[in-house]
Amino acid sequence: MIDQYDPSLSIVGAGQPVILVPGMDGTGLLFYRQVPLLARSYRVITYALRDAAATMDVLVSDLARIIDAVAPTERRAIIVGESFGGALALSFALARPEQVSRLVILNSFPYFAPQRRLRLAAVGLGALPWGAMGLVRRLTAFRLHSPRTHRQEIDRFMELTARASRGGYINRLKLLMQYDVRHRLHELRAPTLFLAADRDHLVPSVAQARYMADRVPGSMLRVLEGHGHICLIAPDIDLEALLNESRGAA
Repeated sequence: MIDQYDPSLSIVGAGQPVILVPGMDGTGLLFYRQVPLLARSYRVITYALRDAAATMDVLVSDLARIIDAVAPTERRAIIVGESFGGALALSFALARPEQVSRLVILNSFPYFAPQRRLRLAAVGLGALPWGAMGLVRRLTAFRLHSPRTHRQEIDRFMELTARASRGGYINRLKLLMQYDVRHRLHELRAPTLFLAADRDHLVPSVAQARYMADRVPGSMLRVLEGHGHICLIAPDIDLEALLNESRGAA
């Protein structure tokens, strides 16, 4: 049984388990467009991150418990991590390699630089009236989303991210201040696919993905052309197709 927090588990489809690890919002809700696509071939699991984890290791342990709960026989899964979720997925693959059958890292990094951006963001979120966060997201949408993302999808993004907590955001920013796996990338052994949007204005995703792919044995890199940081709600991104394509090329 998963204790101490509500992971809000959702399981859709049948087949090999795929666990989608959420980004900074922590809700797991932003995978809504990808879940039915992946469920054509996989058993798809989404979940919410614990908002008050003291260390990344706590989130790693939570993910291990979720794998045991949803895949009690295999006790392993394909792990897909987006942004902050990519940092968690990398940490998990290093700590629990036996539980990772494949690894997909989207718009993420082995270390976040410059660190002062994290500190400034944490201070700013602490001071910002939380009711104004929706306006901030609306004003910065042009920097976050893919140009081809439909307006109704951005509206849904706004609705879903409104459910994220201030404390969760700030806590995850603090966890990234402690996070650095650059020196351990060569230890990763699971087949790994790095996905990077070339119009990502939040993270230098392509440069980070190339850095990681150069150090992870046997990994693959796919640049998502014309896409921004929040690309999984864009009309022409299909994780199932990308997973199947990379499996065939491996």
